[in-house]
Amino acid sequence: MSKKILIIEDEAAIQKIIAEPLIFAGYEVTGASDGLEGVYAFHKQDFDLILLDIMLPKIDGYTVCEMIRQESQIPIILLTALDTEDDQIKGFDKLADDYITKPFSIKLVLKRVEALLRRTSSPTMTDMIHYKELTLHEAGRQVYVSGREIPLTYLEFEILLLLLKSKGRVFTRNDFLNLIWGYDFPGDEKGVNFHIMNLRKKLNVNYIETVRGVGYKIAKEN
Repeated sequence: MSKKILIIEDEAAIQKIIAEPLIFAGYEVTGASDGLEGVYAFHKQDFDLILLDIMLPKIDGYTVCEMIRQESQIPIILLTALDTEDDQIKGFDKLADDYITKPFSIKLVLKRVEALLRRTSSPTMTDMIHYKELTLHEAGRQVYVSGREIPLTYLEFEILLLLLKSKGRVFTRNDFLNLIWGYDFPGDEKGVNFHIMNLRKKLNVNYIETVRGVGYKIAKEN
């Protein structure tokens, strides 16, 4: 069965540029031209992924993302001309899974859609992982710190899971892109840094160490 994608984008030309290659690749695509229409479309049928512009009429993309996250963990990729660090951090704070800045290559969009759908459709079943005050339940995709549940995006959860399963190993930014994102494009290392930063902020415990000039790790317990 074809995967269904919702594109919420107010510029008709850009919506068409994105939709046509997705349709050609075998996806079913629905378009919405403002935030309100996008939320309505989301409620009207089931989708597998949402491509969401931020600067939308009626309801902006950040608010749309926040509204959808109150009901669903559907993968959301933000598409926007806003490319500052603060803009991207705000997007991840709203629990978006990925962030692509305009102008973008349609090949990049297709690869990220494919990678995110592949990850979210692959079930994982393991027991609980305990590390100091942190508990991770892979099957339930839940994370707790000192008994308090911490809501994470799909990518944040996968980063933490990878680090906890390989305690003591240093992962480079390219390692994360290949093992979690499922692709490696020049310049995307910055996106890894944003996710690590947000993950640290949410967990509020100093378990993820930076190995200067190399990458990140979680140390083995003594």
